[in-house]
Amino acid sequence: MTLQGARERWVRTGGVELCVAELGDPGRPTVLLVHGYPDSKEVWSEVAHRLADDFHVVLYDVRGHGRSTAPRPLRGGFTLEKLTDDFLAVADAVSPGRPLHLVGHDWGSVQSWEFVTVPRTEGRIASFTSLSGPSLDHFGHWIQRRMKRPTPRRVGQLLGQGAKSWYVYLLHTPVLPELAWRGPLGRTWPRILNRVEKVPAGNYPTPSLPSDAAHGAWLYRDNVRPRLRRPRPDAYSHAPVQLITPLGDAFLSERLYDELEQWAPQLTRRTLPAKHWVPRTRPDQLSAWIAEFVTSVEGGRHEPGTDGRYADRFGGQLVLITGAGSGIGRATAYAFAEAGARVVAVDRDEEAACRTAELCRLVGAPEAWAETVDVSDEQAMEKLAEKVAAEYGVVDVLVNNAGIGLAGPFLDTTPEDWRKVLDVNLWGVIHGCRLFGRQMAARGQGGHIVNTASAAAYQPSRALPAYSTSKAAVLMLSECLRAELAEQGIGVTAICPGLVNTNITSTARFAGVDAEEEARRQKRSARLYGLRNYPPENVAEAILKGIVDNAALVPVTPEAHGARWLSRFAPGLLRRLARVKPPM
Repeated sequence: MTLQGARERWVRTGGVELCVAELGDPGRPTVLLVHGYPDSKEVWSEVAHRLADDFHVVLYDVRGHGRSTAPRPLRGGFTLEKLTDDFLAVADAVSPGRPLHLVGHDWGSVQSWEFVTVPRTEGRIASFTSLSGPSLDHFGHWIQRRMKRPTPRRVGQLLGQGAKSWYVYLLHTPVLPELAWRGPLGRTWPRILNRVEKVPAGNYPTPSLPSDAAHGAWLYRDNVRPRLRRPRPDAYSHAPVQLITPLGDAFLSERLYDELEQWAPQLTRRTLPAKHWVPRTRPDQLSAWIAEFVTSVEGGRHEPGTDGRYADRFGGQLVLITGAGSGIGRATAYAFAEAGARVVAVDRDEEAACRTAELCRLVGAPEAWAETVDVSDEQAMEKLAEKVAAEYGVVDVLVNNAGIGLAGPFLDTTPEDWRKVLDVNLWGVIHGCRLFGRQMAARGQGGHIVNTASAAAYQPSRALPAYSTSKAAVLMLSECLRAELAEQGIGVTAICPGLVNTNITSTARFAGVDAEEEARRQKRSARLYGLRNYPPENVAEAILKGIVDNAALVPVTPEAHGARWLSRFAPGLLRRLARVKPPM
């Protein structure tokens, strides 16, 4: 997507002319997007168009990039001081008398840290969102602290970031970077971005890439060594800061930001399971976080930090949970709500789903909805997927949790019993993965699928043949999906709880017995699970952590971990235990 419909103007400053583009209503809060290296303003096109409905969006080509002219001579023409002059000239032109909201990526973020920490810009910046670009002053202090007190961990951090900064050393060499960018590297760069970063092919990068990259090398040469050697001691932010850290960034370590609160007291942290070029690969999530942050600052509601433990990761994301009316599903919905996610609570019990959604809003979800669906009904699930995409958006996290219990010997289990348990436990998961997973893949911005299996998936039992079979199938489906969807940035995690105190035991069916005996066994099972009293909240915590870690399989409860260990290292013993007849 290019900057179609943008209004252009030229701003003269410091011997250069800057090409400035504007979208949206100038009467609304101004969001200024600053690009990095070796990009031009078009790197922001996907994000800009998403923000333009609610904000006055401004982008400009940094001097020497895109359609902006380059300084003469190049040496000394890209210092942070001159880049700050450019920023102030653009700010005065597009938002006179009103502070604007600054967003920077890569070198756009590096220079924006300068803007938000120098005294002469105070009052011109309402907020700053930083992506993949640290302050050179903060970076310099970070290095000095680790050099002065070189513990093994700190030395490892220095070496790790040193390895990630290989390209910085190359850009300091004379002539070679310019020759490479104007030659083979410039021609192959779009293919490299597509293959390595999964940046969609299209109108980006722009034809000016070779000259942009050649000129932009002076950003590094004019600034990196001087600032790292003598970092400013007063580089404190005078505006609220939102830090968005791509966890898969090949160029920057997360550890660079460990002490950032010292320099930015009004700090909000976000993390994203993505690589470096997030403005192209994750525009939906970026736009949502930028809009939320800007709106909170404009409304005077911004508070530094985050409330929930996982708010940096899940805040604002859309999470759909099946079986959310009780037990693990409800606890998981609450956990995501506390992390600031938007929640769709799905259950076949309408009243229970509505109650979950209502409580989600009370504990922190900015929005929560209830949907009533039987996950075994293919057509109903298709309608649900269409409705969710049309009204709420594409799901970021899907939790296929709905399930039913069935116990009893194999020879007493009827075909109808098998159909019921497989329809819910297996086909419900298949429907969810197929419909919502397809939407995630089509969007092309990643996501995560969680399937609730069970320790019974790898722990055979003479008492649970149908239930264990359904959960083993869910586990293998999860493994296969994980392999297939990995290249699209979609993670898949199988959760395998053991004995958890939920109402599944009071509703489980028992094959081969009459109604009176079934009720007695349900009551006895519920009492045993109650005595075990492992809370569903612990499973919910494991689900969120499993997503953050992108874990393939997460056993929950001690017995689930024990059975997993036996299945791997002592399967014969596990098979002998399966022969034990449980007391009923």
